[in-house]
Amino acid sequence: MTRIRSAVPSNPDRPCDGATARVLLPVLLWAAMLLAAALQTGCTASSQPTERVDLGRAVTVAELEAVLARPGPIAFERIVAADWIVDRSGLINLDHPEAKRQGIEPGPEPIEIFLYVLTHPTRGTWLVDSGVAEVFREEGRAPQVSALVDAVMGTDALDVHVSTAEWLAGRARTPAGVLLTHIHMDHVMGLPDVPESVPVFVGRGETRGRAFLNLFTRGTLDRLIARDAALRELDFQPPSNDAARSILDVFGDGSLFAIHSPGHTPGSTAYLARTPDGPKLLVGDTCHTAWGWANGVEPGSFTADHAENATSLAWLRALAANHPGLEVHLGHQRLPR
Repeated sequence: MTRIRSAVPSNPDRPCDGATARVLLPVLLWAAMLLAAALQTGCTASSQPTERVDLGRAVTVAELEAVLARPGPIAFERIVAADWIVDRSGLINLDHPEAKRQGIEPGPEPIEIFLYVLTHPTRGTWLVDSGVAEVFREEGRAPQVSALVDAVMGTDALDVHVSTAEWLAGRARTPAGVLLTHIHMDHVMGLPDVPESVPVFVGRGETRGRAFLNLFTRGTLDRLIARDAALRELDFQPPSNDAARSILDVFGDGSLFAIHSPGHTPGSTAYLARTPDGPKLLVGDTCHTAWGWANGVEPGSFTADHAENATSLAWLRALAANHPGLEVHLGHQRLPR
């Protein structure tokens, strides 16, 4: 019987011979090229496949603003799924001149994780973001979350009030869809509780943005999203000019609008629902905190493109300022009434 010799010398003190070097060198070069590419471009946010969908119709800013003063048909509910504490430097750009002027410093910041429920009279119930799955209530690390992400994000500090499974158990019908503002962990961590039959929608290019950080987070995101069906990508059209926004009338009746608000992530999307007691604007993590909204300061290290995030935040703040009856809902804190 022929023995197969190992390419690695059995004696670690003996230098590699020529044959071993010829085997190892291509492997080392290949690994070095992969590392260099990863350091330069990173990897995509998720390997979950996507498909472009024709949901809603493109509208102008003027068309959106024309209906804001009229009550709408959507029943609105905000559920506080969990309390959490994370580092302020991720939530607020501490290098912003206003943050420096006011002496905002790093430190623990209490936040909430929200699950929004929008019920349309004929199109059913839709979730905006996904809340928190029941598995995060259990002791120890959730199996979908890597040890590194768990350590950095501090999921042991999560205080879950209502899991997505609990909420679903009390409903007579399965939701018609999940509209994600973006796919960061704290916005997809309820998806393990959502049935596979429920379609999940994301903004344009959301999964394809490249960053070095994704090397460490993509596995966790893929496991939390973990569904056979492709994510459905909203078909936002490029805006006609810098002052415009890419906006979709989701149901085609002026009741719910999706507003492409890139910066925090490439596909970040805000949602504006017209309800019987006025319009509700869900800005996602274009702004996490009440202080950030009040002072026009975009999020910090959690954000992919600070300049683009600042532009999206300024646009949403201007919309709210022009329509005082608009109720604003931030990514992770509540504005004072």
